[in-house]
Amino acid sequence: MAEHHTGPVETGAPMDYREHEKTYDMFIAGAKYGSMLLIVLLLAMTAGFFGGAGLLGGIFVFIILLAIGTFLFR
Repeated sequence: MAEHHTGPVETGAPMDYREHEKTYDMFIAGAKYGSMLLIVLLLAMTAGFFGGAGLLGGIFVFIILLAIGTFLFR
């Protein structure tokens, strides 16, 4: 059944805030760069399939947009 505690909710080890912030920063960077990678991939596929650029043109667009996105997101 329900247990009634009178002490603090956190009874384990104290929080390591430096590690917590490092993990959060890595998550935000992964989400940012992962989203950029997917958007660049979709744009390159669009240029290759529908824009008449072909496979090599799509790869070229992918590399150029990826370099620009990486430079802008720093």
